[in-house]
Amino acid sequence: MDAADVIIVGSGLAGLAAAAELGDRGKSCLIVDQEPEQFLGGQAFWSLGGLFMIDTREQRRMKIRDSKELALSDWMGSAQFDRPEDDWPRQWAQAYIDFAAGEMRPWLHNMGMRWFPVVGWAERGGNGVTGKRGHGNSVPRFHITWGTGPGVVEPFERRVRQHAQAGLIQFKFRHRVSKIDMTNGATSGVSGEVLAAAEQQRGEKTNRDVIRDFKFSAPSIIVASGGIGGDFDLVRQNWPVKRLGKPPKSMVAGVPFHVDGRMIGIAQQAGANLINPDRMWHYTEGLRNWNPIWPNHGIRILPGPSSMWFDATGNRLPPPCLPGFDTLATLREILKTGHDYSWFVLTQKIIEKEFALSGSEQNPDLTSKSWMEVLKSRLGKGATPSVEAFKQNGEDFVVADNLHDLVAGMNRLTQADLINYQHLLEQIEARDGQIDNSYCKDAQITAINGARNYLGDRLIRTAKPHKILDAQNGPLIAVKLHIVTRKTLGGLQTDLQSRALNADGEPITGLFAVGEAAGFGGGGYHGYNALEGTFLGGCIFSGRNAGRSQAIG
Repeated sequence: MDAADVIIVGSGLAGLAAAAELGDRGKSCLIVDQEPEQFLGGQAFWSLGGLFMIDTREQRRMKIRDSKELALSDWMGSAQFDRPEDDWPRQWAQAYIDFAAGEMRPWLHNMGMRWFPVVGWAERGGNGVTGKRGHGNSVPRFHITWGTGPGVVEPFERRVRQHAQAGLIQFKFRHRVSKIDMTNGATSGVSGEVLAAAEQQRGEKTNRDVIRDFKFSAPSIIVASGGIGGDFDLVRQNWPVKRLGKPPKSMVAGVPFHVDGRMIGIAQQAGANLINPDRMWHYTEGLRNWNPIWPNHGIRILPGPSSMWFDATGNRLPPPCLPGFDTLATLREILKTGHDYSWFVLTQKIIEKEFALSGSEQNPDLTSKSWMEVLKSRLGKGATPSVEAFKQNGEDFVVADNLHDLVAGMNRLTQADLINYQHLLEQIEARDGQIDNSYCKDAQITAINGARNYLGDRLIRTAKPHKILDAQNGPLIAVKLHIVTRKTLGGLQTDLQSRALNADGEPITGLFAVGEAAGFGGGGYHGYNALEGTFLGGCIFSGRNAGRSQAIG
């Protein structure tokens, strides 16, 4: 099949969601991807599977009072839309809130998706004292899918493969699109290069050896190719220097090599309008993977609130730069120092209760959908096996029985004497002095006590407050934290049917964009900040909208 009703460029979650809907409508599709079949599902496969949903059964069971109005207030306070081109992103944000508070959960549940019963409280913010709507989730909304990322991909892949068996959908792997073909101002197909076969495991770097050219025809093209996080040059080129400071000299990659942003530029050449390219989402709690899959592979710590956070010179970061509270504020604070890394200092009790790692491969118990494995991993002695493996093998961990040795190890790891023992001691002692009472003046201890008011945090995510320097809580642990690239928040501007718009705001006949390539909707429905669980949710929602668009006749 060299012609179809629709060509979808990219076989990640957004592309699969679009293809599943189109197949339901009887439309023929070619799914074109530069990677091999074993990469099906794209970046979503590697995720923890978190979905931002509102007023769900899972929330109500945990006694969380949520509402569409509260979620919209949180979203708009976080997005901080302030540009003329934010009209469509704002409309997409409103539409997603309606979806996440309404049809989203029952629709996904009917497809077989289920969620871990404890709802996570991600990106808690901290800007709530100005009288304005500030950044952050007021309540827990992070629903971890049972089966993690693969559990999110599976129902959409199943639907698409059923349509493929019926002859409606055909996959074209190792086909790299280099041009969107246009005829009289409308899309007419795509052309590019067939790449040599690749036997690498999912996520590994594959070759770019060209075998021959190809050309496929279709009146509708959906760009579902992802963002730019795997190309550090593009990340630095679009980095918002005035807002965040100079881009870091050293980063680790939170996404595979193939997340290269090529199709965004190719869509621009076809007339699509790229907006908000300076809005991006990179994490500050990155580790160098001791067992990497892709080049410069980074893993993010998903922290509870108790680790003390210090910059590269040993100064404690100020609120709201607390673990799990405000990602971009923390990134900005770290880069102000002129260094591109920071430190967690914690105890064995904290790591056992509060350290989780992002990604499906780092959470085999949740990915396996085995309650026996979850109970053994989460409630057994010590941290989870994945965390313990990083503690034993990861080059970013320092473990010591006393603070003198910990500081020596931190300075040895960085080959610089930036951490002063006495200065670090005084800051930790000041914090420990606030533990004896349930009330205190230390903002982080207050935040910990507040977190433990939520049943889910008290049960599995927040350690009982204790003194870091008390030997019975040890050993002491320091973790060097890198900046890890992840998401493109800006993207190709689209209307609510996922139709790509030109610079005049008019739809380009036949051209659509979904997922991260479209800023998860509209060209950036997050605005400046993400509330988490909104990346996979945005892929599903924008892909579904494209698949259901009446512009695909």
